[in-house]
Amino acid sequence: MTQLNTTSGVLDAVAGPAPVVEEVTPDITDEGRTDHLEERSFADYGVRTDIVDALRDVGITHPFAIQALTLPVALGRQDIIGQAKTGTGKTLGFGIPLLQHLVAPGEPGFDELPDAGRPQALVIVPTRELAKQVAEDLAAASRRRTVRVVQVYGGRAYEPQIEALQQGAEVVVGTPGRMIDLLKQRHLDLSRVRTVVLDEADEMLDLGFLPDVETLLAGTPATRHTMLFSATMPGAVVAMARRYMTRPTHIRAQDPDDQGATVKNTRQVVYRAHALNKVEMLARILQAEGRGLTIVFTRTKRTAARVAEDLAERGFASGAIHGDLGQGAREQALRAFRSGKIDVLVATDVAARGIDVDDVTHVVNYQCPEDEKIYLHRIGRTGRAGNTGTAVTFVDWDDMPRWSLINKALNLGAAEPVETYHTSPHLYADLNIPEGTTGRLPRGDRTRAGLDAEEIEDLGETGKKHAGRGRGGHGSAPHGARGQSDGPRGQADGDTERPRKRRPRRRTRGGRPTEGAQG
Repeated sequence: MTQLNTTSGVLDAVAGPAPVVEEVTPDITDEGRTDHLEERSFADYGVRTDIVDALRDVGITHPFAIQALTLPVALGRQDIIGQAKTGTGKTLGFGIPLLQHLVAPGEPGFDELPDAGRPQALVIVPTRELAKQVAEDLAAASRRRTVRVVQVYGGRAYEPQIEALQQGAEVVVGTPGRMIDLLKQRHLDLSRVRTVVLDEADEMLDLGFLPDVETLLAGTPATRHTMLFSATMPGAVVAMARRYMTRPTHIRAQDPDDQGATVKNTRQVVYRAHALNKVEMLARILQAEGRGLTIVFTRTKRTAARVAEDLAERGFASGAIHGDLGQGAREQALRAFRSGKIDVLVATDVAARGIDVDDVTHVVNYQCPEDEKIYLHRIGRTGRAGNTGTAVTFVDWDDMPRWSLINKALNLGAAEPVETYHTSPHLYADLNIPEGTTGRLPRGDRTRAGLDAEEIEDLGETGKKHAGRGRGGHGSAPHGARGQSDGPRGQADGDTERPRKRRPRRRTRGGRPTEGAQG
């Protein structure tokens, strides 16, 4: 589970149409913690003993900033707008109050509930990967109870999800689209929901999910407890919060010494790189001393497939997740990554949220992000749970206008990235790459089991393209074509189409075939 590396905070109380702000800045220790929060455990906030014990089982004993600021308010069932940087542990901030206020089978009062077994809590998230992560965290926190957590999202067959709902669920976690489908089919009953959580609301706005979210909110009781969590707060999200929440408290967790938009323990390095040389640079970065699990981000599905395959051929244990893969293949790659069977995951921005792996040491932006929000969510995959991380960004010449906007918006101080190639001495010095490192991983270092060591699960997927199976991306090349999605190996990063097969032409005269015309 994600935990926060800094525990100082600012609490903003927002009520009514005109926000009234009350700032509280606690005393900070050298480690960035607050003295009065450091000494408090979850039990000190009145959290149930079985939840405290379950968290202790997984090594979590003290709350961090967003959790410590949220618990006193949320446990009193007051609506909350929680805001913190990516990777700061928002899941437990809403997860503990959510679990605290539901009744599980076998617990006192469950049999007296009207429609026992209907969902008591609803967690709405923008992506499948985030749905899985949140559901797993909630299951871990409730492991000493009989709480049933059901995941519903697209890419999987309807039948197992419908069956799980019919058997009974206390918590439903899922994406808006699948939830709406199940609601319309009357398999998802929201009439008994007492707690609603909107996680990563800004991403749902970007993906166009807000109308679906409002439909789901309208199907829940007006007396529900609502918690909205997000890294950023665009105007449309705030407007929705005012419409569907009752006098919400706005909680922002940040370190007063860390005023930047990114988590300060993530080192950020930016290079101006040529498209033909990026894979050579990447292969050397992946051999840096101390490099652990690494996520490589691309803008396009085809580039993700090609890079994963390139790295596999160079000896790296790599896999890919992107939109052209079925859900089973995506989950296979994520399981292999979490278990260490592969240590390089090449992903499009579908994975920028929802990958909750605490020991990712490096993030590489193989292609420049579209905007500053995507940049923040990408690099937020490292430097988590108090660990340090390194984020490397490649900026092609064509991407300089885009990078200039990102740099200005986030005040990164890297307006002119230094021109860099795989032979540049500063690349080795900056990232602690041993001298003499080549573009292939030595055979003696190829110790990981690889993607094929992780079984692929048959999920009864619906409506997905079934790609062929390639070495690096496991079916990563679209249309089943290996190595053809971006042209010859090493070409530029853009999405290029495969050459069309020429069709025989039929000669006509006046709309009628001529003699001897070939068919």
